[in-house]
Amino acid sequence: MYNHSVKPTSIQIIEILKKAGHEAYWAGGCVRDMLLGTKPKDFDIVTSAKPDEIEDLLEHTIPIGKEFGVILAVQNGHNFEVATFRSDSGYSDGRRPDAVEFTNAKEDAKRRDFTINSMFYDPTKDEIIDHMEGQKDLKEKLVRFIGDPEERIKEDHLRLLRAVRFKNNFDFQYHPDTYQAIKKHAALISKISKERIRDELNKMIQGDNAEKGFEELYELGLLEHILPEACKMKGVAQPSIYHHEGDVWEHSLLALKNLTDEDFDPDPLPETISLNLRWATFLHDIGKPDKFKYDEERIRFDHHAEHGAELARSILKRLKFSKKDIDRVAWLIEHHMMVVPLMEMPEKRKRHWFLLDGFPELLELYRADALGIDPPDLSAYHELKKLYKHEIAELKLMPKNLISGSKVMEILKIKAGEEIGKILAEVREEQLAGNIKNEKEAEEFVKGLKG
Repeated sequence: MYNHSVKPTSIQIIEILKKAGHEAYWAGGCVRDMLLGTKPKDFDIVTSAKPDEIEDLLEHTIPIGKEFGVILAVQNGHNFEVATFRSDSGYSDGRRPDAVEFTNAKEDAKRRDFTINSMFYDPTKDEIIDHMEGQKDLKEKLVRFIGDPEERIKEDHLRLLRAVRFKNNFDFQYHPDTYQAIKKHAALISKISKERIRDELNKMIQGDNAEKGFEELYELGLLEHILPEACKMKGVAQPSIYHHEGDVWEHSLLALKNLTDEDFDPDPLPETISLNLRWATFLHDIGKPDKFKYDEERIRFDHHAEHGAELARSILKRLKFSKKDIDRVAWLIEHHMMVVPLMEMPEKRKRHWFLLDGFPELLELYRADALGIDPPDLSAYHELKKLYKHEIAELKLMPKNLISGSKVMEILKIKAGEEIGKILAEVREEQLAGNIKNEKEAEEFVKGLKG
């Protein structure tokens, strides 16, 4: 099953532990991923060796969770978690065990969350150790809690979200007992730290079936405890003249689904869609429920983009996103309605938008939004994308800068700040228009801004 050219370093650790008379295996997600035919992100190791023995046997270690039997091994510049077989007792905080007891491989498998994450693998023997029927469930594409589902959830409430993520990212099914337990205890997710919830949602929204995942979060009663603002999109009608696909919720999920369809053209975007663009796409109409208006002509959502940006800021701040990420997502949502009007703007104004760092993502958000409408119309997208690529190609042929920020500050006698960036962008626009051709003309233009 294992290609020995992938992670020889972790095998060295296993060989060291086994040579000293201990059991040692790869554990959990990496075994599952290899059986699914995908490349594992991490190679965690479990062993019968106690923490002190692990530290004695391995040259460079860090006791990141020694009280729980977890040691970080640093080998050939790579980090690997090495954990002693253990059983857990009591989870009073709904996250960490109150106490651990070092034990054997079977008991260690029993304490894990899902059967598909409970398997061990010995790369030195090419042998799978499967105490909880993980291979059987993997073959059946089944997400199933180990033992009593309610007990597993009460031990760590984040498992509520992990179940939804695994089921949808892998395109699996729920065991009925697992499904019912999640639905019964959905409210427990509110006790989990916002950082842990954010990390799980990020992993889910980057998966292939993110739209199904959010639909199930709603269906299972989890979404109302973590993203109540998104729940309000459910059942909000849209103007039939433009939208045949369904309500605001259905449109948002369809846009998210179509973010990477066959028309996705990464140039000049990176090959993978950014996390910020995914969140902006899911939340782009989050402001519509509060702005619903039904006049004599049709349904309207005046200023929903600006309101949506404010709501997105509040949501992402609550989930502990970085200020940089919050600003980008909010900016994309606030301006997602301006792409079509951009076609009618003067050339200078078009260039202003083209030069903005977030414009390529704004364009792709528009594409996903347009694909979320029935019937979709991408004519404006293709026209603007063609024009954008042409302008950027010309931009690359020009000198990068005719004047520096420090020179602008010197000329205008002002301090560093947002104003400098605006002036530099204005100089760049004039350069693109052919009105400024060299450094001297750039300086004269800036001097003209005095007073």
